[in-house]
Amino acid sequence: MTETSIPRAEQALDEEETATLAVDGDDTETDDDSAADDDTDTAAGGRVKKAVSESDLFRQSEIAADYVEGLLDILDYDGDIDELVAAGRPMVEVVGERLQNLVGQRGATLEALQELTRLAVFRQTGTPSRLLLDVGGYRSNRRKELAAVAKNAVEKVKEYGEPVRLEAMSAFERKCVHDVVNAMSGVASESEGVEPNRRIVVRPAD
Repeated sequence: MTETSIPRAEQALDEEETATLAVDGDDTETDDDSAADDDTDTAAGGRVKKAVSESDLFRQSEIAADYVEGLLDILDYDGDIDELVAAGRPMVEVVGERLQNLVGQRGATLEALQELTRLAVFRQTGTPSRLLLDVGGYRSNRRKELAAVAKNAVEKVKEYGEPVRLEAMSAFERKCVHDVVNAMSGVASESEGVEPNRRIVVRPAD
């Protein structure tokens, strides 16, 4: 099995690691213990699918934007905040300069801020949110990097016929890789391990 490392996004100015909180709905996995991307955990540990209207989704993005704006004021950061709905989920994008500290090493701070923002939305709506928070275009840039990683892994699998085991990734990163691999013929991807060391294995399709 081939071990493949992934390119690193630019690291934060401060190298202190921030614990990444589990994010339900970001990681559409192909293995048995995964759930669909639009599922949410219930208090009893089961799962239930909830249809949310476009207006409700936009309301979630507005609540999230207000919360993020408050955080920026407290932290004395300047940034333009856009709220929108894309691909059936609410989104908030923060654009500006000198925002790297809000992203953190490998996006760890961003993941934590996203979870806090989702909790803020839940407190006002009573509905679990699949809100996606992006700061300084980190997620869009990371998607491009991970697409290259996934394609490189697929090429190796097709050339050598052996599984390729990728580096440990966050739920967001794994989903990006799964999406690219699953769009290609002759290969499949699955996740293995437990957080924070959960990773993807790309293998020949059965």
